[in-house]
Amino acid sequence: MDPKAIILDEKGVKRTLTRVAHEIIEKNKGVEDIVLVGIRRRGYPIAQRISETIEKIEGIKIKVESVDITLYRDDLSKLGDQPIVKDVELMDVEDKKVILVDDVVYTGRTVRAAIEAVMHAGRPKMIQLAVLVDRGHRELPIRADYVGKNIPTSKSEIVSVEVAEIDGNDSVKIYDL
Repeated sequence: MDPKAIILDEKGVKRTLTRVAHEIIEKNKGVEDIVLVGIRRRGYPIAQRISETIEKIEGIKIKVESVDITLYRDDLSKLGDQPIVKDVELMDVEDKKVILVDDVVYTGRTVRAAIEAVMHAGRPKMIQLAVLVDRGHRELPIRADYVGKNIPTSKSEIVSVEVAEIDGNDSVKIYDL
């Protein structure tokens, strides 16, 4: 299937994540006590890239954690009776500024589940949200603090984010259903 539009190519993704890294530094007046928590799958490599960019700018390595939201989804009863727990990790979030990182924010349900998972791991000082793409259509009162690209979409469109670590290349594309 051919994309309806290519929103970001490899260079566009890199520029966008660099800007997000600068915004994180500026808003937090530095990077003290920050932990980036990437929402699996594509949020984690995006969080790693933001951490690498911050290290180049500030000279300080930011810890990157990952969160698997499977157990915190609000649609588990529709998916099956017994969820399978994989790779349970304890996140170090106590008294930290946690920045959740994801590829796309849409309804807000994934972010809600990630917040619940983080709160289960400890009590952070604060939680912020960074996304590569905000496509609108929220079902929950969730707003990203850092947005790479706002892409107004219809519900009949799909926003596809590809990252080199998983997909072999970087891009953001829109497809019609």
